[in-house]
Amino acid sequence: MADKVEISGGDQLQKKLEEMAKGLAKGALLRLGFLEGATHTRSDLPMAAIAAIQEFGAPAAGIPPRPFFRNMIAEYSGDWGEQLAGQLKEKDYDAWEALFVMGLAMRGELQQSMTDLDNPPLSPITLMLRQMQMAPENRVITGKVVGEAAARVAAGESPGGVSTKPLIWTGELQQAVDFEVQE
Repeated sequence: MADKVEISGGDQLQKKLEEMAKGLAKGALLRLGFLEGATHTRSDLPMAAIAAIQEFGAPAAGIPPRPFFRNMIAEYSGDWGEQLAGQLKEKDYDAWEALFVMGLAMRGELQQSMTDLDNPPLSPITLMLRQMQMAPENRVITGKVVGEAAARVAAGESPGGVSTKPLIWTGELQQAVDFEVQE
């Protein structure tokens, strides 16, 4: 339930409205996700591209969608309006400060959504690639390496000892989630 503020008299109401308007007049924009400049350390691909492939899939490459971003929005967005209203009040209607606190929370929600996602399961070829990546030669994954992994799986080799958790392999994608507040 929202807190009530008692204001009596037109002058007090006008003053309170002016205070609120002053903080909100500057305006601000919250950007959340995989921001410009974030690149994958081993491939130099933009993290936004990798995240988009994971989110929407790449059917031609056999990668199914793993909608961590859409899941986060579906789960948490219903609370954002009330949370923002509370932050605006707490931060004396300073839009930048309120959105900064919201960005911190939403970054955590997005990272949690990545942790929570467990479907669809990883393919045996992906698991084999993970096993191959852990080998001393620490291979960069190329089309040739994917072919080798597929051949190993087809030959009956089992990719044991690797995490079967989608999206969480090295943690790099999850750690790349960021936000910024712009005036």
